[in-house]
Amino acid sequence: MRRRVAHLVLSDGTRFEGEAAGSLLEGGDASGEVVFNTALSGYQEVMTDPSYAGQVVTFTYPHIGNYGVSDLDDESAGAHLAGVVVRDLPSLHSNWRSEGSLEAFLIEHDVPAITGIDTRRLTRHLRDSGALPGAFGTSSVDELTEMARVARGTDGQDLATVVSTRERYSLGQGPFTVVALDLGVKRTILRYLAGFASVEVVPASTSADEILSLNPDGLFLSNGPGDPGALGGVQETVEALLGKLPIFGICLGHQVLASALGGETFKLPFGHHGSNHPVKNLRTGHVEVTAQNHNYAVVDGSIPGAEVTHVNLNDGVIEGISVASADAFSVQHHPEAGPGPHDAAYLFEDFERRLQQVKAARS
Repeated sequence: MRRRVAHLVLSDGTRFEGEAAGSLLEGGDASGEVVFNTALSGYQEVMTDPSYAGQVVTFTYPHIGNYGVSDLDDESAGAHLAGVVVRDLPSLHSNWRSEGSLEAFLIEHDVPAITGIDTRRLTRHLRDSGALPGAFGTSSVDELTEMARVARGTDGQDLATVVSTRERYSLGQGPFTVVALDLGVKRTILRYLAGFASVEVVPASTSADEILSLNPDGLFLSNGPGDPGALGGVQETVEALLGKLPIFGICLGHQVLASALGGETFKLPFGHHGSNHPVKNLRTGHVEVTAQNHNYAVVDGSIPGAEVTHVNLNDGVIEGISVASADAFSVQHHPEAGPGPHDAAYLFEDFERRLQQVKAARS
């Protein structure tokens, strides 16, 4: 395939030359916050994870697209990320599950991409400088430089409301009723919940009274994109529900729960994005290899009465909390994987057991 020359320019002026791919094959430009993901596979799951809204994802693994794509691997109805950066986008793919090429997928979902980039150099730069806004495409370097200068990061942005469902919907037929507050929920998470509960997925703007009117046995706070500090309305909803029913949060849901409990959050330099992050379970002493995708984290010691249950062994970031008085717990990592290891999948069983205990106490 003959490709057009394209450039990637970061907001600090650093630039890279490559070739247009995906929806940029016919020309055009894109911008967003540039981050890197260290997963070796699972690129389709990453691209369809709503948590990447507003971000340009750089894959550190050099060959992305080898095994094509399959509808079964979609984590949402579309691709919400701002763009994709790869070293090499193979022209051929091979896998018995494949239903098409990654290039065709990018075009179908209108995802701008750039290939031929020195992703090793780019990743090293982002590790040193932190995640940076950037722009890429087929316009002149001067035009892209100006685009990068004015491009926004995720700071202060409520992107969860943008990707959240607009209407309530249901799935699963389990013995419990769980309301899932959709801040950008992944399908794999919903499949886990639907394995033991009837799940009512509701928009991020749903009020506490509306949630209670569904007579739930528990509340789930989903993953999602953007700055938790911009979700004041969601935080107030969770505050109103603390102690009224069991609450389980993942990723952004973890940060929202922490904020509702009086905690603080901060932005990491370049975030955690990948499927190989070691996390220590402080209750068991076991080390779990986990999938992660977040830019923000909870400030240690900022939540009154909280037990820290998990920590990241790479940098000490809080990876899990539990507050018995509020009947709530959450983790920063992704126990559902999709993609990634399933070391932390037991957390869904923990939530199910808590629902069983509460329901038994009521009867």
